[in-house]
Amino acid sequence: MSEPPVDGIDRVIHEPARLMIMAHLYVVDSADFLFLMRQTGLTFGNLSSHMAKLEAVGYIEVVKDFIERKPHTMLRVTAKGRRAFDEYRHGMDRLFKGLL
Repeated sequence: MSEPPVDGIDRVIHEPARLMIMAHLYVVDSADFLFLMRQTGLTFGNLSSHMAKLEAVGYIEVVKDFIERKPHTMLRVTAKGRRAFDEYRHGMDRLFKGLL
């Protein structure tokens, strides 16, 4: 039996916190920072750090503005991020099917 294909797994998405962020954004397309913080259980600092990594590779877009003079941050999955998440899911499917 040959080894399953792990080389193609996107390590940026594979990290558990970033996987949760991408999974939530994949479903809803965009969400505000506080919503994602509550949904993922990540702290402010953790979410900010992982958000920056996803933004740096172009998987999400971060839009910061003000609502009633309060800062408001929205995260949106990009077309590149959607494709990467699809590829990640298919890669994981192939990996697990290879183990059977």
